[in-house]
Amino acid sequence: MNRYVKILPLVAIFFTLSANAEVALKDSSEILGEWNLYAEAAKLDGEQKAVKIEWEFKKDGTLQTTSTDSVGRTKEMKIAIKYSVENGEIKKQTTPGREKYESCKVVEKEGSNMILKCTYLYFFLTKK
Repeated sequence: MNRYVKILPLVAIFFTLSANAEVALKDSSEILGEWNLYAEAAKLDGEQKAVKIEWEFKKDGTLQTTSTDSVGRTKEMKIAIKYSVENGEIKKQTTPGREKYESCKVVEKEGSNMILKCTYLYFFLTKK
């Protein structure tokens, strides 16, 4: 019985780490196309803020973002930024026109769903 009590914390740590295993992308072909970014959160299991943004990963290394603001004056805003897939992660520009990039790791990619962990936020996406 004493032996099981000592092993139990190790088993719990193993399952916690394996639950948040990252998915390494081989290349950009795994993310090409249009995605709906429907929520963002500060923590993976934290409260999600609903958003309405479309991301289109293009073959030429451009990430076209289109955000819709249903209550604001702008209605729709389109921004194109550069991206690439390096070492299994997505590197994307933080601001258009600047050569500063952030790394986004794929936390989960299953079927048409994908969760990204970028510098400050988790992004929850569904393939169109």
